[in-house]
Amino acid sequence: MKLFLALVVTAILSLVAALMIFSPLRVFNALVPVDRGVTRIVEGAAYGPEPRQRLDVYRPDGDAAGLPVLVFCYGGAWDTGDRAGYDFAGRAFAAMGYLTIVFDYRLVPETRFPGFVEDTAAAIAWASANAAQHGGDGSRVFLVGHSAGAYNVAQAALDPRYLAAHGLQQDVVAGVAALAGPFDFLPLDDPSAIAAFGQWNDLPMTQPVNVVTGDAPPFLLLTGDSDTTVFPRNSRRLAARLAEAGVPHRLIEYEGISHAAILLALSRPLRWRAPVLEDIGTFFESLQTAANRS
Repeated sequence: MKLFLALVVTAILSLVAALMIFSPLRVFNALVPVDRGVTRIVEGAAYGPEPRQRLDVYRPDGDAAGLPVLVFCYGGAWDTGDRAGYDFAGRAFAAMGYLTIVFDYRLVPETRFPGFVEDTAAAIAWASANAAQHGGDGSRVFLVGHSAGAYNVAQAALDPRYLAAHGLQQDVVAGVAALAGPFDFLPLDDPSAIAAFGQWNDLPMTQPVNVVTGDAPPFLLLTGDSDTTVFPRNSRRLAARLAEAGVPHRLIEYEGISHAAILLALSRPLRWRAPVLEDIGTFFESLQTAANRS
């Protein structure tokens, strides 16, 4: 019995130490089961010259070529986060058949708007240019983002200047799935948003709702009705703008789902909470089917 108790105490202390050293998401990754049949084939590849401009690539096992490409952008209020905490997401999307890229980007205070959007566009450009050598189809790039990451992918996809800086048109983006994203948050009243955007002299143009045109890619907007961090009205307002512009889109609000829960529902143990992964897969598959018919 004493040996058993000693082992339990040791395990608890080890977990506490891990929580103190690593981010909660890194601990989450270490503890939860992940999707099988996936290999991380690239780790820490540079998509730009800065230390934070690094990415990982996941792909389903096997020798299939021409896989659709998915770029995932995590959140963290534009001032925190790293790709190591999102291995579960990279593996989840790769298990669905996507060549998946999870990337880091520059954060506040190293950069401010538009630096993190520029990095997002650069990661998309890397994915488009390098997908083929890893078995992917760089002409079909799907974007997924959560929270600040949803903002990043939305702004990069909606404002053509970011992709144009890399010689790309908006149509390189086949579709966007935005989870709990801030898309219409003026006036600035949150310290993180003030730090990230407060220095910019044209604040309206920092808002995704203000840069929607008819050339935008299709959007899937996912939000939880219990999200008190980024309120569902953000997704509703972007959906309304997309509708006005005639852009194909879908808005789904999950009952009882919070800001963190919508992200964690991508993981194997928590998919019962909300069909987030299934809804993303269904939406992107419908876009691929429509593209194949045209």
